Amino acid sequence: MQIDFDEIKDGEHFEDLTIAYFEEEKHTKGDIIDIGIRPSGTGTDGGRDILISFKVTDGIKSFDRIWIIQCKFWNRNISTNEISDINIPSLIHSYNADGYLLICRKKPTAKLTEHFEKLNDNCKFNYNYLIWSGEQFKRLLGKSPENILAQFFPKYYKQMLEMKKLLS
Repeated sequence: MQIDFDEIKDGEHFEDLTIAYFEEEKHTKGDIIDIGIRPSGTGTDGGRDILISFKVTDGIKSFDRIWIIQCKFWNRNISTNEISDINIPSLIHSYNADGYLLICRKKPTAKLTEHFEKLNDNCKFNYNYLIWSGEQFKRLLGKSPENILAQFFPKYYKQMLEMKKLLS
C-alpha cells in the first residue's frame, strides 16, 4: 500500500497538496513559529508556484527563511530543458529568498540534478537549490496528518483505515 499520485487530478491539485503539506509543517516542527504561504495563482508563474516564508526560532532569536517552490506534475522525468528559461539565482534574489525547491511528480534527470549541484557549489550568495523527486515527496507525505491523506489520497486513506481495522 503506497501513496499514488494518480489520485491527484492535475498540476493545480498538486500545488494545493504542496501548500497543505507546508501548512501542516507549522504544527509538526517545534522550531517553526509561523508559516506564510503565497501561491502565484493561475497562468504563467515565471518559475514560482508558491512562495513560503518560515518564521523560525533557534531558542534565542527568531528569523525568517523564504523558499521559492516550483511544482512539476508532469508524467515524465524533469530535465534541464523544462526549467532552462528560468534564471533561478535571479529569481531567488528578486524575492529576497534563501532557496529554490523543485518538487517533481517523477524524477529529475541526472543532468538536472548535476545542474542544481553546480548551483549549490558555485553560489556566491549561499542560496540553496533542492529537488524533491516524487518518491521523496511521497515519503514525506506518508508522515502527514490523516486530514491531508484523506483529502488528497482518498483511496490510499481508505486502504490505510481498513488495514488499521484488520490489525486492531
